[in-house]
Amino acid sequence: MDARAILLKVREGQTPDTEELRWFAAGLANGQVSDAQAGAFAMAVLLNGITPAARVGLTMAMRDSGDVMAWDLPGPVLDKHSTGGIGDCVSLILAPALAACGVFVPMISGRGLGHTGGTLDKMESIPGLVAQTDEDSLRRITRDVGCIIAGATGQIAPADKKLYAVRDVTSTVESIDLITASILSKKLAAGLEGLVLDVKVGTGAFMKTPDEARALARSLVDTANGAGCSTAAMITDMNEPLAPSLGNALEVAICMEVLAGNRTAAPRLHDLTVALGGRLMALSGEAEGESEERMDVAIASGRAMEIFAKMVSEMGGPPDLDRDWHTHLAKAPIVGDVPSPRSGYVSNIDGEALGLAVVHLGGGRLVESDKIDPAVGLSEVVGRGQWVEKGDPICTLHARTEDKATQAAHAILKAVTIGETAPESLPLVHERID
Repeated sequence: MDARAILLKVREGQTPDTEELRWFAAGLANGQVSDAQAGAFAMAVLLNGITPAARVGLTMAMRDSGDVMAWDLPGPVLDKHSTGGIGDCVSLILAPALAACGVFVPMISGRGLGHTGGTLDKMESIPGLVAQTDEDSLRRITRDVGCIIAGATGQIAPADKKLYAVRDVTSTVESIDLITASILSKKLAAGLEGLVLDVKVGTGAFMKTPDEARALARSLVDTANGAGCSTAAMITDMNEPLAPSLGNALEVAICMEVLAGNRTAAPRLHDLTVALGGRLMALSGEAEGESEERMDVAIASGRAMEIFAKMVSEMGGPPDLDRDWHTHLAKAPIVGDVPSPRSGYVSNIDGEALGLAVVHLGGGRLVESDKIDPAVGLSEVVGRGQWVEKGDPICTLHARTEDKATQAAHAILKAVTIGETAPESLPLVHERID
């Protein structure tokens, strides 16, 4: 095999065969393929695309570049992946609720990207919790608790780690072919029997239009099924925050409220979690309507909360988080409301701008080396279509310094539009891709 010959094929719009893709992925992992060659490959794929069959082949090759887990458990092994949004903390409720229904969930998660929060960053806002774990601990906690939300071990899809780092600095992140292989190589390496994909669309998502979201969802579903994992997708709304809290500890707190049985604390978050869980269990052969009812009961009964608290404890967090999360979670020293400048309806929310406001507060990373402040962010964020009087709070701001609070308040006022008429209501789930 020769990297140059493979690059020539992709450059000329030809399709490398399965063995060539396996060799190239192995070369990414072991260093036989250089950074320059990885960048050339990424650019050629971005510009020319690859066939659906090659997309499956690349995904499986990247999956097989490291360890691929296998399970022997008394229930289905299932998972969910979201393409990212603001206030999207579904995973923290979904994983324990599925475990309460007899599902095993080894959820390999990531950190914040751009304006969106990362599940691992949210988990690490819980004091003492260690989100990066080894394979033995991942297996043990999945088996004993029913779920774990953790980072990928060093041996999960190492080809993706190399290729993603190169894509990030060569302006090739946007390729649907490479996005698909990157997401699925890690998920499929976890040994899943079923996967549901939450593809976000709207102002707070990476995919701003329905066509963009549909193209990505179709690619992910077709590729995962082609690789042997039963997969479906939902295209869901991200024209406003999914939960009314943005920021790591604040999102954990709102999840704890929902897990405590308070659906009204974040109804959109609750309802999407139930819908995704129902669809996921239907992939393993259950009736979807009954599965949604079981998810609802798992949350309302407190069983999902018990499992979440046990998982947190097993990962080094406090053993009483389910009873005393208000004490354990970090709080910002400066808390205050951002008042509406006029009366009217919340007609538009620029979700990306809100997410970036949280990042600049310290709730995300501007450069890779930045340390996240778990306490900062926004809570009680108004919803799209809500009526506000002049002076009513648009949100409550949680900041580390007065300067940061002032900067964030200006950004928030620009991100939220108050108009004279109520906007058209949008469905939570726009489309299903099977």
